[in-house]
Amino acid sequence: MDSAIQQKKPPYLMLAILFVGAFVSFLNNSLLNVALPSIMVDLKIKDYSTVQWLATGYMLVSGVLIPASAYLITRFSNRSLFITAMTIFTLGTATAAFAPNFGVLLTGRMIQAAGSSVMGPLLMNIMLVSFPREKRGTAMGVFGLVMITAPAIGPTLSGYIVEYYDWRLLFEMILPLAVISLVLGIWKSKNVMAQNKNATIDYLSVILSCIGFGGLLYGFSSASSDGWTDKIVLITLIVGAIALVAFIVRQLKMKEPLLDLRVYKYPMFALASIIAIVNAVAMFSGMILTPAYVQSVRGISPLHSGLMMLPGAIIMGIMSPITGKLFDKFGPRMLAVVGLLVTAVSTFMLAHLQVDSSYTYIILVYTLRMFGMSMVMMPIMTNGLNQLPNRLNPHGTAINNTAQQVSGSIGTAVLVTIMNSVTKSKAEDLLAAVDPATFTKATQALLTQKALLAGIQYSFYVALGINIVALILALFVKRVDVSKEAVNKLNQQENTKMKPETI
Repeated sequence: MDSAIQQKKPPYLMLAILFVGAFVSFLNNSLLNVALPSIMVDLKIKDYSTVQWLATGYMLVSGVLIPASAYLITRFSNRSLFITAMTIFTLGTATAAFAPNFGVLLTGRMIQAAGSSVMGPLLMNIMLVSFPREKRGTAMGVFGLVMITAPAIGPTLSGYIVEYYDWRLLFEMILPLAVISLVLGIWKSKNVMAQNKNATIDYLSVILSCIGFGGLLYGFSSASSDGWTDKIVLITLIVGAIALVAFIVRQLKMKEPLLDLRVYKYPMFALASIIAIVNAVAMFSGMILTPAYVQSVRGISPLHSGLMMLPGAIIMGIMSPITGKLFDKFGPRMLAVVGLLVTAVSTFMLAHLQVDSSYTYIILVYTLRMFGMSMVMMPIMTNGLNQLPNRLNPHGTAINNTAQQVSGSIGTAVLVTIMNSVTKSKAEDLLAAVDPATFTKATQALLTQKALLAGIQYSFYVALGINIVALILALFVKRVDVSKEAVNKLNQQENTKMKPETI
C-alpha cells in the first residue's frame, strides 16, 4: 500500500509548521551541555556524573523511542502525531524552565525527549511523500538545514547565555517557540500521509528495543567517564548487545515488525546507512575533541570556544540546501567523495594542532571540516531512501536516526577513551624525563598540557582512519533510478510481495 496521499503540490504551510517544531527539538538536543557546570552550582549538585544525566538521559529516551517511530507514523495521522509530540515537548520544556530542584529538571528533560524523538522521523517522512523522488535532494537539503544547524549552534548559544544570563533562559526562550508551533499545528496542520489503522505493535519487540538500544547508549556514553572496566558499564553493554541481537532476530521473523530490517536488502540504502554510521562517528568525535583542545590545551573560555565553532555551523546551514540541489543534478557519489576528501584533509590538519596554534587557524580548519561534512550526510541518506518503496519509508528513516544516535554515542566513547589512554601514557613518559629537583607546578601544568595535546592528536588520527573508510565506501555509491517507470516498478514489486501476507 502506498503511504502517501496524492498531492498536487507540496503542503508548504504544514512543512513550515513542522520545521519550527523540529528546529526547537533538535536545538534542545545539544543546548544544555555547556550549561551543566552552572546547573551544578545553582542546584547544589556535588557529582558531575549526576548532572550529566541531563544530557545522557535525554539521549537515552530519544534513542529508545525512535525505533517505535515507524509504527507511530504508520498507525496514526501525521497531524495528531505532531500535535501529541509537540504537546509533550512543550510540557517538558515548561517543567524544566520552572524546576525547583534537580529531580524535576531531569523529569522535564525526559518528557522533552519523549516528545522530541518523533519529530525528525515525522518531518523526514512528510518530506519524502510531499516531493517527487527527482526533487527530493533539494527538499531534504532544506531538512538538513534544520537537522544539522540546530544542534550545531546549540553550544554557541548556550555558552553565550550561561556567560551573561541564567541557565533557565535556555528553556524559557524555547518555550514560546514550542507553544507557537503547537498552536499553529492545531490550527493549520493537515494530514498528508495515509495511515494504516490496522497496524499492530509487538510489545516484546518494544521491550527488546528499549533494553537493547538503551543498554548500548548508556554503556557507551558512561564508558568515556567511568571507564571500560566499570561493572555497570560492562553489564549494560552485555545486556544491551544480547537484547539487540534478540530484537534483530525477532524483526526478521515477523510479518509486521516494529522496525523492518528488510530495508537492508536494498543495496544503496544499506551502503548509505553504513556510510552515515561511519560519518556520524567521525563528526561527533570532532565536536568532542575540538572543544577539549580549545578549552583544556589552549585555555580558551567556553563562550569563545562556542563562538569558534559557530562559523562551521553557519557554513553547514548555508551548504545544506545548495548540496540538495547539486544532488538532484549530479547524484550522490561526486558530492560524497569531494566532501569526504575535504573532511579527511581538515581532520589531518586538526591532528597537527599545536600548543600555540592560532585562534584564526583553528576556526578555519574546523569550518573547513564542517564544509566537507555538509556535502555527505543528506545526499547519501536521500539516495538510499530513494531506493525504498513508499511503504518502507517510515522504517528507513527510523533506522537511519537510530543508527546515527547509537554510532555517535559509540564513536564519542571510543575516541574519548583513546584520548584519555594516550594522554595518561604520554604524561608518564614526560614525567619520567623530568629531573625531580626542577619539578614545579608550572612544569606539571606544561606536562599535562602536552600530554593532553598528544591524546587529542592521536584521536584525530583515528578519526581520520574512520573518515577514509567512509571515503572508500562512497566510491561504490550509485545513483538510484528515480524515473516514473522505475518507481512504479518498485512499488508494484513491493505490492506483489505484500499480497500473500494480507489475504
